[in-house]
Amino acid sequence: MNAAEGGLAGRVRLPSPLAGLPDERLAPYGVRLLLKRDDLIHPEVPGNKWRKLRHNLDAAREQGFGRLLTFGGAYSNHIRATAAAGHHLGFETVGVIRGEEHRPLNDSLAYAAGRGMVLTYLDRATYRRKTEPDVLARLAERFGACYVLPEGGSNGLAVRGCAELPAEITTEFDVIACACGTGGTLAGIAAGLGAGQRALGFAVLKGGRFLDDEVRRLQREAFGAATANWTIDYDFAFGGYAKRKPELDAFIAGFGARHGITLDWVYEAKMLYGLFVRIEAGEFAAGTRIVAVLS
Repeated sequence: MNAAEGGLAGRVRLPSPLAGLPDERLAPYGVRLLLKRDDLIHPEVPGNKWRKLRHNLDAAREQGFGRLLTFGGAYSNHIRATAAAGHHLGFETVGVIRGEEHRPLNDSLAYAAGRGMVLTYLDRATYRRKTEPDVLARLAERFGACYVLPEGGSNGLAVRGCAELPAEITTEFDVIACACGTGGTLAGIAAGLGAGQRALGFAVLKGGRFLDDEVRRLQREAFGAATANWTIDYDFAFGGYAKRKPELDAFIAGFGARHGITLDWVYEAKMLYGLFVRIEAGEFAAGTRIVAVLS
């Protein structure tokens, strides 16, 4: 247990559970599907958010920072998780939100504010330049010394945290699937795989082709080299980030009725919808063992 983990009052659940998912829709294809329940790691800092944050939180503490600053959209799970982690671990938090402020706050931003996060906004043109020195300097002038976390929390330390996931899986598997927003989770999981295993990411944002380069960049930042054991499927964004369509809602409802699990529609529902479509299209050989990560 690292320092950040201990500071969450022992509520961090690692390794996260692994459970089989019997589903009559998959039976004709001879594919075994399991769920890695990273959504159960912590009630407020679940899944890939915890894995991405844990080493960064230790680094922030070691470097003497008392304030975290990070970036995200209005529905960002990373913003929520950073606010919660800061609340539990004694960090002040600042969330830099893409676009204009809207009142009342949506549930995600209201939650973050309720956990003590200071919210500030950048117009979309400036937000696209959020990593440039002049934008960061203005934020530092306003908020003081901060440990800066990138959008989605994806950096080398985050990738290292996500790379720890495959070793928790004690049953044999061939493919591991996850949703892709910024590419950090996929980068880490792929880096942690064994020989003969591969990772499959499902992009949740429209026009996300930049993710291929980003996954390679993150792997190089974390480990010095990129791997070739992963691919990204771009066909199931359903119109873009935080957008949905009736067929996705129907899938979520059906999945909940069959398995008693309410899927997050921004990320995991898109991944599992795409995975079911690919399985039913015969794109996985009979006998393939697939782990789908819920975060």
